[in-house]
Amino acid sequence: MLDKSTISLLGLAMRARKIATGDVLVKSIRQKKVDFVIIAEDASDNTKKKYIDKCTYYHIDYCVMGQSEELSQAIGKNNRVALGILDKGFANKIKSK
Repeated sequence: MLDKSTISLLGLAMRARKIATGDVLVKSIRQKKVDFVIIAEDASDNTKKKYIDKCTYYHIDYCVMGQSEELSQAIGKNNRVALGILDKGFANKIKSK
């Protein structure tokens, strides 16, 4: 369950164009443009493994939290199971929550 402050931070980061999802997220992880990755708890095991392995290999912090519906709603997009934060400030603020 995401708290309100995390949800509002994700919304703010999305409006600032500092969030990557989907194929862009995988590409951004490879290019080390991502500072933090959030993976939904209800993502499939295969999807979780893919993002966790990528983050581990490229030394990027990640966490598994919230439901995909919550993450999707927070950024105003449908069916998102992983979000990459592209800004250190937003990443640090969300990590501290």
